[in-house]
This record gives sequence, structure tokens and C-alpha cells, in this order.
Amino acid sequence: MPLRAHTTRLLTLSVAGLLAATPAFAHHPTGGQLPTTVVQGFLSGLGHPLIGLDHFAALIGVGLLAARFPRGLALPFVWVAAMAMGTGLHAAGIGLPFAEVLVALAVVAIGLAAARQVTLPLGATALLFAVGGLTHGHALAESIIGARTGPLTAYLVGLVLIQAAVATGVALAARRIAGATPVAAHDRLRFAGFGVAATGLGALALPLLG
Repeated sequence: MPLRAHTTRLLTLSVAGLLAATPAFAHHPTGGQLPTTVVQGFLSGLGHPLIGLDHFAALIGVGLLAARFPRGLALPFVWVAAMAMGTGLHAAGIGLPFAEVLVALAVVAIGLAAARQVTLPLGATALLFAVGGLTHGHALAESIIGARTGPLTAYLVGLVLIQAAVATGVALAARRIAGATPVAAHDRLRFAGFGVAATGLGALALPLLG
């Protein structure tokens, strides 16, 4: 029981942090400088999805939704695969119009889906992750464009590892919470979904007002 309560507090604090933190949606671990070594590229890939609140919120939402399905732990890898594809497309020079708006809308959609009483069908959830992952991957590639092959590849590896770890970790934590007191636990998880959606709305306001 103490472990479940501790897990609940951790997840709640994470969402509260998303809502209260300064909106540093476009920050980058290397301060905007292109990584010049494999190590820098890898560390940059690990850090970027955690520093960008919109990206981090999306990963929490992915984990919350994945936890609702018996075999949902495969769903974060749909996100990761689409994210890698989006990064590759941008690196290849294929642009995505209104990228910032699409990234924010994906966060809102995932958050609202996680806040719903009724779970989306598995296919619809996978499609949502594929579209969201593609847009987020495209945005995450912006800060690496122009880097050499080594740092670029290491950056992508870092992105894949950290996003798979965060989304899967959230899914496991959400399952543990849901296994506690069913009604109260599901209310907490729905609250987390609303927190994700609110973070997406905050990110959406930046390009629209800018």
C-alpha cells in the first residue's frame, strides 16, 4: 500500500509540475547549439523530450492511455516508431506545415483521451499515437538539423530510449495506481489526463499568440 501511495504522489506531482512550470516549450539541453560529438548528440536526445514540457506531457499521456489496455505496453512503441519516422523526415528536408500547432494539438488530444471515462478503441489509440509521434518527432528534429551523421544518429537513439522509458514507466505506474482503490484511482488518472491536455493548450497558445 505505501508503494502504491508513493507512486500516486509521484504521478500527481509530475502533472502538477507540468501545469505550474515556466513554459519552456522550445528549450534544448545544449542551449541551442548543434551537438558536435556522439556523446553530445546522445545526451541531447535524452534531455530534449524531458525539457520540452509539451513533449514530456505527451509521453505522460501516452503512458496513461497505454495502461488501459491488457497488452498496452506495446503502444508506446507505436509512438516511438512514428516519432523516429518524423525525425527522419525532417532530417531529410521534408517539412510539416504548422508543426508547432500540430504538436500542441496532439498533446491536447492525447490528454483528453486519457481523461475520458470511456477508453478509445485500441486501433484509434494506436492511430492517435502514430500521428502524434510523427508530429513530435518532426519538431524534435528541428534542433539537430545540420549536425553530422554521428551526432544525429546518437540523438535519435537518445530520443527513442528516453521516450520508450518514460511512456512505459508511466504506463506501469498508472496500472499500479488503478489496482488500488478503483474509483479514487481512476479519478486520479483522469485528473492526470486533464493536466496533459492543459499543458497542450498552453503550448497551443504560444504559436497562436506569437
